[in-house]
Amino acid sequence: MKFKGVIFDLDGTLVNSLEDIADSMNTILQNHNFPIHSLQSYKHFIGNGIRNLVYKTVPDENRNETTINECYDLMIEEYRTNAINKTKPYDGITGLLDELVSRNIKLAVFSNKADEFTKNIVHTLLPEWKFEAIVGFSVDAHKKPNPFVALQISQKFGVSPEEIIYVGDSGVDMQTANNAGMYAVGALWGFRTKEELTSNGAMYLINKPWDLLKIL
Repeated sequence: MKFKGVIFDLDGTLVNSLEDIADSMNTILQNHNFPIHSLQSYKHFIGNGIRNLVYKTVPDENRNETTINECYDLMIEEYRTNAINKTKPYDGITGLLDELVSRNIKLAVFSNKADEFTKNIVHTLLPEWKFEAIVGFSVDAHKKPNPFVALQISQKFGVSPEEIIYVGDSGVDMQTANNAGMYAVGALWGFRTKEELTSNGAMYLINKPWDLLKIL
């Protein structure tokens, strides 16, 4: 099979955004006199959108709709200001993107991060590369692992799903790839474990970005 397109997850795949997310959410928790969480803990909170992140980080006894909504709104504002303080592409990503472009591979980004932040981070930190689509969360029903957006991107590429590699660092990403009929590649430099990736359908695992070229 000759692959003609690659769809990337964002957080934990293209960029390391862990510190900015943790710093922003811990600020909200601290301001509410709630316990804060370690940086490592946030690896398990990220991946299903900001509302889910808020729900997981707020103490059990405070998980009522009013508190979750309030903390969510505050997190959006806090993160909007601090989304690219420490966030940067992983080592090897820019070289990989250069090589994919040189091979005429179509590129896209699909994340469960809010669409506003997804676009801002990609446009700010990866401005030199043309992505055919940059899509973040906007409609709950279309959130990963629903393959709807991935299949839309396939249509935009003009490439069949089986000719597309989907690269991500979480089980949700692997589920999305399989649901869309794409080739699921797990990024081991991200936030989740090898076990999570394989148990959710990873077809291939890569230790560093450049390893993706072995498939091509």
